[in-house]
Amino acid sequence: MIFRKDDIIVNTISRILIPFIQLYALYVIMHGHYSPGGGFQGGVILGASMVLLLLTRGYDEAKYKFPEQIATLFSSVGVLIYAGIGLLCLFVLGNFLDYGKLAALLNVTPSHARSLGILGVEIGVGFAVMSVMYSIFLDISTGGVLPEDEEE
Repeated sequence: MIFRKDDIIVNTISRILIPFIQLYALYVIMHGHYSPGGGFQGGVILGASMVLLLLTRGYDEAKYKFPEQIATLFSSVGVLIYAGIGLLCLFVLGNFLDYGKLAALLNVTPSHARSLGILGVEIGVGFAVMSVMYSIFLDISTGGVLPEDEEE
């Protein structure tokens, strides 16, 4: 079970670091189609920031800021973004995730359409990976039994 420790140094440092960790994760996701990195790496970094919040501030505050129902929603939305872009490529008579075929739909050049398609997929993967990493850590750390389940 995760218990909150009232350590002023740990709480202060984590409160300062978590927004910068999340900002860096968004940077990795948004620049994944230009450079190494992308959705998976950025999603893991975002998930790690949520795990840091859970470890330092406790289960109740982490549940308040990022409930497990929202994590489930984010993972589903991430998969839907990924699959939706792939299906959109199929609908314009291309192959699955053939981003160049989206050029006519987006009214851009094929190279720009590839860049936008990859960016969309990276965002979807980032959402899914972040929420699944958070959910896995939450399940492992609580043994699958959440504190509100024990009260019943």
